[in-house]
Amino acid sequence: MSSPSAHGVRRILTGAAVAAALTIAVAPSPASAATQKYVALGDSMASGPLIPNITGNVGCGRSTHNYAHELAARLGAELHDVTCSGAETKHMTESQPLSVAGVSTGTAPPQFDALNADTTLVTLTIGGNDAGLVGIAEDCVNLDPTATPCKDRYTAGGVDQVAQRVDAAGPRIAAVLDGIHQRSPKARVVVTGYGLYVKPGGCWPIQPVLPVDADYLQGNVHRLNGVIEAQAEAHDAEYVDVETPSVGHDACQSPTVRWVEGYVPLNPAAPLHPNQRGEANYARIIADHLG
Repeated sequence: MSSPSAHGVRRILTGAAVAAALTIAVAPSPASAATQKYVALGDSMASGPLIPNITGNVGCGRSTHNYAHELAARLGAELHDVTCSGAETKHMTESQPLSVAGVSTGTAPPQFDALNADTTLVTLTIGGNDAGLVGIAEDCVNLDPTATPCKDRYTAGGVDQVAQRVDAAGPRIAAVLDGIHQRSPKARVVVTGYGLYVKPGGCWPIQPVLPVDADYLQGNVHRLNGVIEAQAEAHDAEYVDVETPSVGHDACQSPTVRWVEGYVPLNPAAPLHPNQRGEANYARIIADHLG
């Protein structure tokens, strides 16, 4: 058999090079081939109650436009969202009874049931209900500008009852973070704080809390954020601050600017909770953190 000509050799080599180049071009890189297995855990700040549209058990008030859904869309991630209104740290490992207007809608399974060894990303927002912050904020409504601030009641005798509740949430948050790592050792764990609800000094009567109480309430949100950040740092998780970027978007602002609603919502959302704009911006902030 005769040897191939020089021209034939060149043609064979060129064809091989093209084939190799095509193989490299179409083969996905390991990074692009892997789809994030994302589990969202948390309470109503994360679930987005009364923001259209509802998904899952109506008692959880879980929205298709909460920050988990918005973040998953940004990342192209496979989402398992088990966030639920009213959730406390104990509901990571315990079932949560659910109801709407006093009518039972069943129970939510322990949120940790969503975690497994394949989970690669977890977001968590928890602690507000352990401290009872929404109930305290509701208790501080005051339509009389000359009334005694509710802060006086909660700090009577020199003991700040709300600060004590906030600090007591720390060990519970730590246990939640350890539990996530035990169940999903490969996961990147991102913990958010809570937003800016009322600007310094408040805006009575737009939001019906006295200036001193507005600062007291937001001060305890800030305190809780500090507790969450400290526990995240101590338990191999990443803290994302959503309070600082919320400046100028609190409930004192116009309906088209605010990220959270006040005592009487002006956008579809629960009172004293993020609206859809807020959830979308929280997703953006988390995505920026993730890089």
